[in-house]
Amino acid sequence: MALSASDVETVYSLLSDAFSPDLSVRRPAESALAQCERRPGFCSCLLEIIAARDVACRDDVRLLAAVFFKNSIRRFWRQRVISNDEKAHLRKKLLLNIREESSQIALQLADLISKIARIDYPKEWPELFSLLAQQLQSADILASHRVFMVLFRTLKELSTKRLSADQRTFSEVAALLFDYTWNLWKSDVQTILQSFSCLAQCDSSNSLMEHQNDLLLTCERWLFCTKIIRQLIISGNASDATSAQEVRPIKEVCPVLLSVIQSFLPYCTSFMEKQPEFWNFTKRACIKLMKVLAAFQRRHPYSFGDNNVLPPILVFCLNEIINPEQAVPLFNEFLIQCMILIKSTIECKEYKPSLTGRVINESGDALEQRKKIISRAVFDMLAAVFPNDRVVLLCNILIRRYFIYTSEDLNEWFQNSESFHHEQDMLQWTEKLRPCAEALYIVLFENYRPLLAPVVVSILKEAMSASPPLESEITPAMLLKDAAYSAAGHVYYELSAYLNFSDWFNRSLSLELSNNHPNMLIIHRKIALILGQWVSEIKGDTRKLVYHALIKLLQDNDIAVRLAACRSLCYLVQDSNSSEQEFFDLLSTCWTFCFKLVEEVQELDSKVQVLNLISLLTEHLGEKITPFAGQLVNFFGKMWEESIGESLLQIQLLEALRNFVCSLGYQSCVCYNMLLPILQKGINVDDPDALNLLEDSIRLWEAVLSHATSIVPQLLDLFPSLVTIVERSFDHLQVVVDIIEDYIIFGGAEFLNCHSSSVAKLLDGIVGNVNDKVLSPGGASIDFCSSSAVRTSSGAILARLLVMNTNYLGHLASEPSLIVALQQAGLSINQNVLLCLVDLWIDKIDNTTCIQRKTYASALSIILTLRLPEVIDKIDEILSVCTTVILGGTEDSSKEDSSGDAASSSWPSNESLGYYNGVPSKELRRRQIKDSDPIKHLSLQSMLRDNLNTCAAFHGESSFHEAMSRMHPSAFAQLQQALKMA
Repeated sequence: MALSASDVETVYSLLSDAFSPDLSVRRPAESALAQCERRPGFCSCLLEIIAARDVACRDDVRLLAAVFFKNSIRRFWRQRVISNDEKAHLRKKLLLNIREESSQIALQLADLISKIARIDYPKEWPELFSLLAQQLQSADILASHRVFMVLFRTLKELSTKRLSADQRTFSEVAALLFDYTWNLWKSDVQTILQSFSCLAQCDSSNSLMEHQNDLLLTCERWLFCTKIIRQLIISGNASDATSAQEVRPIKEVCPVLLSVIQSFLPYCTSFMEKQPEFWNFTKRACIKLMKVLAAFQRRHPYSFGDNNVLPPILVFCLNEIINPEQAVPLFNEFLIQCMILIKSTIECKEYKPSLTGRVINESGDALEQRKKIISRAVFDMLAAVFPNDRVVLLCNILIRRYFIYTSEDLNEWFQNSESFHHEQDMLQWTEKLRPCAEALYIVLFENYRPLLAPVVVSILKEAMSASPPLESEITPAMLLKDAAYSAAGHVYYELSAYLNFSDWFNRSLSLELSNNHPNMLIIHRKIALILGQWVSEIKGDTRKLVYHALIKLLQDNDIAVRLAACRSLCYLVQDSNSSEQEFFDLLSTCWTFCFKLVEEVQELDSKVQVLNLISLLTEHLGEKITPFAGQLVNFFGKMWEESIGESLLQIQLLEALRNFVCSLGYQSCVCYNMLLPILQKGINVDDPDALNLLEDSIRLWEAVLSHATSIVPQLLDLFPSLVTIVERSFDHLQVVVDIIEDYIIFGGAEFLNCHSSSVAKLLDGIVGNVNDKVLSPGGASIDFCSSSAVRTSSGAILARLLVMNTNYLGHLASEPSLIVALQQAGLSINQNVLLCLVDLWIDKIDNTTCIQRKTYASALSIILTLRLPEVIDKIDEILSVCTTVILGGTEDSSKEDSSGDAASSSWPSNESLGYYNGVPSKELRRRQIKDSDPIKHLSLQSMLRDNLNTCAAFHGESSFHEAMSRMHPSAFAQLQQALKMA
C-alpha cells in the first residue's frame, strides 16, 4: 500500500527511533523503515520531513531522511516502485527547497538532485538547468551558494557519463552556463578582493564583523563557481590534444586565474594572525586555482600553449620555486602545485616536435600538420622560458633547497625510524614537497641530461668535499651530501656515463660506511638506497664489497637503515650479474640478521620486506640452502604462528615456503612437520582466511608433491580436500589436475583403491566444467588456452588410469556422473564412454608433453582390445596417433625436465646434474623420479603389436583386415616401420 501525507508523522517517528540507544526501540524502527522503502510515497514522505524547518523537526532526523532518500534513488528510481507522477512531484519540490540552512543537509540535497539528474536529464527533466539559472538571479547569498553547490554536484555527475549522446548534451549545457558563471566568478572575485583590502587595513578586529558571514558565503560560492568553470571547460570540450582545435575559454580564463593568484598571495601573510578564516580561504583558493591551471594544461595542451597563457604561468611558477627573496612565505601545498604544473609541461608529449622526417612534396594530413606547427611553436616558446642558465639554477635549487631533510623530517625519523622508512615509500609524489621536488628533478634531468649531468656531478663532488667521510655532526654540509646522493641515485641510469660507480664506492661510500658514529645514520641509509639503485653498475670485485657493505648495514642500530639495506639486497640478488658463490659465503650471517630484524620490527610492511629477501635467497640459491634448512624451518614455523590474522603476511609466507620446498628438492621432507599443518589450514575452504590463502596454498601443495620422493600418509590425508576445492571454485583447475596426476603417479593402484570415490568426483567436476570457454562460480571467464590445457591434462589422467588400471577406469566410465560431465565438456555421448575419450585424446594429442603423448598413445592402444564394434571404425585414427608417437620418440626435453621448478636459479650450478655434499642433487633426484614413472618404461611398440593381435581375434580376421586396408598407404608403411622397431 502506498504511503500518503498522513504517514509523514509515522515516518518521522521511525526515523527518530532509529537514533535510540535502546535496541528494543531502534531495531523495530530500522526494520519498519526497511519495509517502507519499497512502498510508493515513501520518498515523498521523506522529502516533506527534509523540507520541514520548524523547531519541532530535528536536524539529525532531517539528515537521516535525506540519506534514506538518496539510497532510495539509487535502488528504486529506475524501477516502478516510484511512479512517474511521484517522480515529477519530487523533482519540482527538490528545486524549491535548495535554500537550506544546514550545510550537511544542503550537501545531501545537492547529491540527491545530481543522482536524479544523471538518470532523468534531459529526457524527463529538461527544465533542470533553466530553473537553477533562474534561482541564481536571487540576491540572497545563501540561496545562490546552495544553487552553485547543486550545479557543481550535478555537472560533476553528468560529466562522468561516457556515451557520445551524453557528452554532446554536456557540451550543450556547458555552452549554456559558461558565460553567466564566468561573469559571476569575475564579479565575486572583485568583491572579495575589495573586502580583503578593507579587512587588511582595518585596525579593529570587531569592525566589519556584520559583513564577514556574507563575505565567507561569497568566498565559498566563488570556490564552487571555480570548480564549475573547471568542469565546464574540461568536460564540456573535447581535448584539443586530439582535435588541435582551439578551446577559446582557455585563453580567456587562464590569464585571469593567474592574476587572481597573484592578488590573493599577499593576504596569506596579512590574514595569518588576525583573520584565520580568510587566511585559510586564501590558501585554499591559491591551491585550487593552481590545480585548475594544471588540469587545463593536461586536458587542452595546445590551447594552453598560447603565448599569452603558458609563458607567464611558467615564469610565475619558476619564480615562486627559485626566488629566495620571496615577499610572501609560501606554503608547501602551493609550491607542490607549481612544481606539478612545471613537470607536466616539461614532459608533455604535445610540446615535443616530431622526430620523423618529411617526404618532399608530401601534402600530409592537415590535422597532423597543424599539430606539428603548434608543437614547434610551443617548443620554441619553452626554449625561451627555460634557457640553460635557468635550467641549471632550477636543478641547483631543487637539490640544495628542496631535497634537504628539514628538522621536522629528522624529528619524525628519530622518534620512529620504522614508520619514517615506510612513510618515504608510501608517499605519493604529489602529496609532500620533497618527493614532488624529486619527481620534477627527474623529469628535468631526463630532458636536459647533457646540460645537467656535469652539474649534478659537480654538486656531488662539492658536497663530499664539504662533508668528509669521518664527519660526526649533523651539519648543513652533511644534509647537502645526503641531498646530492639522492640526486645521483634518482638518475643513475642517466648519470652512469658521467660517474664511475666503482671509484665512487671505493673512494667515498665505503669510507663513510666505516664511520660508525650514530649521526651517520642519515648517510648510511642513503648509501644503502644508492647501492640498490645503482645495481646495474656494480660489477667485478666491487660487487663482493657491496655485499659485505649491505650485510654490515643489516646490523645497524637504526631500523630505517636496516630496511633500506634489506631492499637493496633484494635488488642485488635479482640482478642478472649476481654471483652465487660471492654471496654464499655471507649467507649464514645474512640469515642471522634477517631473522633478528623480523623479530625487532613492528609493522606488517617491514616483516613482508624482510620475508621477501629471505624468499628470494631461498629461490636463487637453490639446493645450497640445504645446510640452513633447520634454521629456516624454525623461522618459518615461528613466523606462521605470529602471522595469524595477517593474511597479507601469510600470503608472502606461503610463497616463501614454496620457494623453500623447490630449493630443498627431494630433501623437502625434512620440513614436513612444520609445513603440512600450514598446508592443511591453507587448503581448508571453510577457514575464514580461505579466500586470501587458497590460491597460494594450492601452488605450495603442487610444489610439495612435485619434489616429494613418496607420498607420506599426511599427504594422502590431504587429498580429499581437492574435492571440496573443485566443488567451490574452478579458478585453480590446472594446478588441481597436476596435483591429481602427481598423486596417481606416486600412489599407483594402492592409491586408487583407497581414494577411488574422491578421484571420480574430481574428474567429474573437472571434465564437466572445462570447455573452450567456461564461467567460474564467481562469473570469471576462463580463457581458451587455460581451458584447453586443463582438458589436455585431465585427458592424460584418464589415459593414465586406463593404462595403470583398466578395470578401475572401466568402473569409472560406467558412472552416470562422468557421462554427464563429458556431455558438459562438449562430447556427444551416444556410445561407450571409453570410445568418447578416444575423441578427446585424439583431439588433444598435439598439445601434450612427451610423456603425456606416450600416455595418450598407450591408452588408445588399449582401446583396441575392447569388444566393441565401433573400435574398428576408429582404428585408422588410433593407429595414426600411436605410429606418430613411436616414430617421434618419447624423450623428455630439457624444458619439460625443468618445468614447474620455481627454484630454477639465474646462478648456474656446477652440481645441477650431479651430487652435492655426497647426496644426489635436486635435478638428478627429480630425473630419477621421472624415470621411475611406469608409463616411461612401457614398450608402446610391443603393447601396440599385442593389442592389434587381440583386436584381430575379437573382431575376426576379415573385419580387421578390411579396416586396415582403409588406411592410407603411407600411413600403413609408417605403421609397419614402427612395429618393426625393437
